[in-house]
Amino acid sequence: MRITLRLIGIGPGGPRQLTLQAIDAMADVDAFLALDKGAVKSGLLDARREILEHHAPQGYSVIEIPDPPRDRHPADYDAEVRRWHAARADLIARILTEQVGDGGVAAFLVWGDPALYDSTLRIADDLAARDDLELSVEVIPGVTSASALTAAHRIVAHRIGEPIHITTGRRLADTPAGADGNQIVMLDADLAFRHTADADDHIWWGAYLGTPDEILIEGRVGDVTDTIVAARTEARERIGWIMDIYLLRKTRS
Repeated sequence: MRITLRLIGIGPGGPRQLTLQAIDAMADVDAFLALDKGAVKSGLLDARREILEHHAPQGYSVIEIPDPPRDRHPADYDAEVRRWHAARADLIARILTEQVGDGGVAAFLVWGDPALYDSTLRIADDLAARDDLELSVEVIPGVTSASALTAAHRIVAHRIGEPIHITTGRRLADTPAGADGNQIVMLDADLAFRHTADADDHIWWGAYLGTPDEILIEGRVGDVTDTIVAARTEARERIGWIMDIYLLRKTRS
C-alpha cells in the first residue's frame, strides 16, 4: 500500500504565516489528519480549520484522531514519550490504511516547523519503517515560533557575534555555563525562568504569535515576571489553551 504523508509547517497559528510552498502542498491532499486533544484544546483544531478554510482546496476532508493518554509527570520522561509516540503511530497507521488507502495523500498541519520541538516527524519515521506501509514522507518547513517572536518584538535574537541556545522549560536549569547569553525557551508551562534568571536579565515573551490573540511583554525580569504570569494565566483560562515562547538574555557584566 503506497501512501504519501506530508508534514506541513504552518507557523505559530496565523493563516497568513504559511509559505507559498505550504499552500501548494495542500492542493492535492485527500485527508488532513488532526490529533484530537479533547474539548479543552479544541481551539487548536479550530485554528487549523481556519487555515484550511483560507488555503485548502474546496471540499477538503479532516480526520480527527483521538490522542492517546500521556503521563505528564512520569518517572522516566524519555520512556513515556517513546511509549506515547508509539501509541500515536499505531492509531495513525490504522487511519492511513483504512481511510486514506492506496495511492492516497494525507497531511498533518504542524505548528511552527516540523523540525523544532515537534514529534510528528519522529512518528512519520516510525510509520515509514513498518513493513505493511510503503510510505513516502514529505516535509514542508514552516515559520518557527522563534522567528515569529523576534519579528513581533522587532529584535535580533542575539547580540553581535553571540550564539543562541534553544531549549525547553524542563531543561532550562541545565543550560551549560557560557551558553546562557541568549536563550530561546519553548514548551515552558511553568515559566522556569522565574527560578533560573537573574532579576537584571532581559526577557521578550510572546503568546499566540501572529494571531488576533497575540500578547507581547518585554522588559527586565525583575520588573515583568508578575505581569507575564498574570497574562499567561488569564489567557489560558479565557481561550482554553496557550502556546508561548520567550527569549531570555543575560545581562553583560
